Amino acid sequence: MATKQNKPEYSPGLAGVIAGETEICWVDPDAGLAYRGYDIHEMAEKASFEEVAYLLLKGDLPDVEQLAKFTEEIASARMLPKQVLDALRLMPKDAHPMDMLRTGVSMLGAFDPELNDHSHAANVRKSIRLIAKVSTLISDGYRITRSEDPLPERDDLTVAGNLFYKLRGEVPQDWQIRMMDTIFILYADHEFNASTFAARVTASTLADIYAAVTSACATLKGPLHGGANEQSMRMLDEIKTADRADAWLKDRLADKAKIMGFGHRVYKKGDSRVPIMREIGRDLGKRTGKENWIPICEKLEQTMEREKHLCANVDLYAAPVFTMLGFDPALNTPIFAASRVAGWCAHVVEQQDNNRLIRPRSLYSGPALRPYPGASQDGA
Repeated sequence: MATKQNKPEYSPGLAGVIAGETEICWVDPDAGLAYRGYDIHEMAEKASFEEVAYLLLKGDLPDVEQLAKFTEEIASARMLPKQVLDALRLMPKDAHPMDMLRTGVSMLGAFDPELNDHSHAANVRKSIRLIAKVSTLISDGYRITRSEDPLPERDDLTVAGNLFYKLRGEVPQDWQIRMMDTIFILYADHEFNASTFAARVTASTLADIYAAVTSACATLKGPLHGGANEQSMRMLDEIKTADRADAWLKDRLADKAKIMGFGHRVYKKGDSRVPIMREIGRDLGKRTGKENWIPICEKLEQTMEREKHLCANVDLYAAPVFTMLGFDPALNTPIFAASRVAGWCAHVVEQQDNNRLIRPRSLYSGPALRPYPGASQDGA
């Protein structure tokens, strides 16, 4: 047992602790982000989500033929087993979309014939199926809770475009698909964030990839992780106009309330994804006539920087972007998951390719060793 003389170093929340190596993603504390060496800003402008997913899973960018095959493989794997759809219909109508997704991912594992094959090739094939089916779970599950029939797949649409169509019930315009693709690229991976680390911990036990992604979905739901973008929209709804933002924020800070959409464990000079998401928000505001949301975010940024020296993270701007695209705020985190599943799967593949069980130690702070008194004081 540790004593004051030999007490080990301890970092609450594992802040700053290096928990492993990865070739997949690098988060630069000075507001940078790269996927396998490619800068996120350039990829967000030029790449498709399928191209990025291929890069994350397979280690390098695809050529034209490889990308076409990969895109076709995803499109052909979108359909859910009937039993999974039937199970989603048994969920309560007020079930949160993230609960529907977590349950659906867990069920899918039992229907995959390669479930317990942890080889690299099998894990990549299962990853493609997961990338395809997670979006379907989100759209079909959401429509089921609204007593609506799921829409058929559109094989001619990208992952992002098909999800838009199946949630909104209308084929997206080219500019909407480009925006969705950019958002998916921004969210595709982010190093050892909480949900990805949860997936790697699960995978390190040699549990299957569906178990690992179920762990990730459960972790993403929390308001201190992916759930922050849903909570951010509730905050903006409450503020309503930019001229109220400064006073609203000061009141909450005085009450020591948690403000969603600000701060990050790694970034020290701002979230590298914020400028792109902010620009998408400004563009959407002009296109939709809803130009009130982004000025609220900008005012909150100014006040938080002045009062607490904290920068906005991507969730602050993602929230109004999803709203202006026409999505229910309850879908904010699931849409995040539809993208991040590519990163989760890439990390599971990497973890099991060179596996070591992730088993940290804890720092005991309970009572010192003491004698056991027996079942009762009189020894009976």
